[in-house]
Formats: sequence, C-alpha cells, structure tokens
Amino acid sequence: MAAQTTGSGIRARMRARPIDEPHRGASPLELLFDLTFVVAVAAVTARFAHDIAGAHAMAGLVAFLQVFYAIWWAWMNFTWFASSYDNDDVPYRLLTMVQMAGVLVLAAGVPAAAEDGDYRGVTFGYLLMRVGLVSQWIRAGVEDPARRRTAFRYAAGFTVLQAGWLLRLLLAGTGTLPAAAEVPVFVLLAVLELAVPPWAERTARTTWHPHHIAERYGLFTIILLGESVLAASRGVAGALETASVDGAFVLVAGSGLVLLFALWWLYFLAPAGQGLSDRRHRSYLWGYGHYGIFAALAAVGAGLEVAVERTGHGLAATPLAVCYAVAVPAAAFLVLLWLVHAPIAAQPAAHPAAVPGCVTAVLLLPLAEPLIGIAGVVAALAAVCVLLITLVIAPAREV
Repeated sequence: MAAQTTGSGIRARMRARPIDEPHRGASPLELLFDLTFVVAVAAVTARFAHDIAGAHAMAGLVAFLQVFYAIWWAWMNFTWFASSYDNDDVPYRLLTMVQMAGVLVLAAGVPAAAEDGDYRGVTFGYLLMRVGLVSQWIRAGVEDPARRRTAFRYAAGFTVLQAGWLLRLLLAGTGTLPAAAEVPVFVLLAVLELAVPPWAERTARTTWHPHHIAERYGLFTIILLGESVLAASRGVAGALETASVDGAFVLVAGSGLVLLFALWWLYFLAPAGQGLSDRRHRSYLWGYGHYGIFAALAAVGAGLEVAVERTGHGLAATPLAVCYAVAVPAAAFLVLLWLVHAPIAAQPAAHPAAVPGCVTAVLLLPLAEPLIGIAGVVAALAAVCVLLITLVIAPAREV
C-alpha cells in the first residue's frame, strides 16, 4: 500500500492534487525552500546596490535582470509543480533538497556574474536545480497517467533548454559567441523557457491550486520586502561608519521603511486567490507578470540602500541618480501591480486615474532633489504611495 502524503512515509504515489482542496496552504518544506532564495536575492540586490553607488546603474541593471530571472524562474517552476504534485514523501523531499543546493550554488556565482560577466556559477547552479525539477516531472509522468504527456513535455522542454544554456556558456567562454550577442541569446533562451508551460499544458492541464499559488506568491513578496529592509540596514551601517546621525539620515531611513510598508500594503489590498480561481485562463499573465513586480521590489531595496548610505558620505553616483534608483523601481512596481491584478480582479481596486497619477508624481519627484534633498525625495515617494493606499481604501469606509 502506498504511504500517506504526510512526510512520514518513505514512498507515496505522485498523484495530481485536487484543484479545490480545502485549506491548502504552504508546506513547511516550501517555506524552507524559500529560505535558500533569501541568500540568492540578497546577493543580487547587494551587487546591484554596489553598481548604483559606483555610478554604473545601467550596466549593473543588465546583470541584475539576468540573474534575477534565473532566481525567479527557478522559484516559479518549483512553486507551480508543488501546487499540483506535492506528495511530501522521501524522494520528493530529497529532490527538493537538490534544487535548494542549486539555489545556493547560483547565489555563490552572483558576484562573478555581476562583476566579470562570468556566468559559470549561475549556470551550474541552474543546472543542479534543473536536475531536481526534471526528475520530479519524469516521476509525475510515470505515476500520473492522465497527465503523462504534459509532464513529459515539461521534462523534455526544460532538458533541451538547459542544454541551450550550457551551450551558451561554452560558446561565450571560448569566444565563439560574440560579447554583443550574449544578451540577445539570453533573451531568446528566456523567452523559450517561458513558452514551455503553455506548450506542455496544451495536452492536459495541471491541477495547481489557486489559493495556494496566491499564498506562495505573497510569501515571496514578503521575502523580497524583507530583503529590502536588510538592504536599507546595510546602507545605515555604511553611513554610520563615516558620519554621525543627522536629521536627513533619520528622515531617509524612516521614509524608506514607510515606503516599503506602503508597497506591502498595496500588494495585499486585493487577494488574488479568488481571482485566479475564477479566471484560471489568465494565470500566465498573472504569474509571468510577477517577474517585473519581484524585480522591482528587489531594486527598490538596492536603491534605498544607496539612498541611506548617500546621506552619510559621498558616493560616485549623483543625488539625482540615487533618487531615480528608488523612484523608477517604485513606479514600475505600481504599474505592474495594477496591470497584473486587473485581469483577474472582479472590479478595479482603485480609480483608473489614481495609479497613473501617482506613478507620474513618483517619476517627477526626483527632479525636486536640488530643493529638498535625497531625504525629502524619499519621504515624498513614501507619501505618494500612502496617498494611493488612501485613495483605494477610502471608498470602502462606507461598507
């Protein structure tokens, strides 16, 4: 007899979990899995903050988006697979551990990728994660006949594309692939990766749980916000090493915390579980759109780290550049949050003009830096986000 799916059994048949399973939430293993991504996100955020401070923000942005894509895509693949096939037996746990090890290898390779364009560590970490994930899909295909073709398509698609990533690394390392072609090839492979799930699920759809997925994305959002708090604290430590605490320092640190709290509030204003349940066909837009939301949150943290540190001592980056390092990702977060949640929402959370108006204000505020300073700009950015929250929740006061 197959073991029960409680984690105490050695082996349990991997069956598709019900779409409407009651009280489905994140498992302890998923929470542990997420902790490995804390390391990876911290590494890429710290590197991007260093690039911003050194006045190399645009060059650092390319590496940041590439490495963050690898982090996000690995997390997303595991999350959606687990939502359909988490049976929590020993083989499942061990293969999850293999993927966790891959995340740590990837995190170790972030500095070399960002500084020297050396993606060997990132690629090999990605390979290790793929070994675990493809093994899970093969097992699902063997043990779930109803969705065998879907599972095997996932396994085949990811295997072929992993070979593509290794080939890219080899060609770049030998000089066969011109440096100017590395980013376009990366984009091509990334787009093909995104095409695997729609292609695989054309045969039979997996049984991901909408409320479970919404909770998992919310938890990762909290991780990213926590990383932003950590990044800001690094900025505080850097500023304190060279300067005493003054009014500007306290203002920018406090305003940064208010800004992050406001972004958290905005994200969780409209729970996504019911919307995903009612409009499952729009899940790709919602799920893929979170790449931009997550990357924006991580970038806000990098910008805040530099903004806090800039109040303590001079950096190579100009004050205007530092202000935009916070404002641009904050604006991107607001726009993408609106665009991603609108297709699954029963009704708009905010007046159609509220978000564009606040985004415009966020992008214009850095121009006031000569008058109010970096601290004043960050405070004003936080105030705009608080205003947006007010505009959303004020109509609900009558309910």
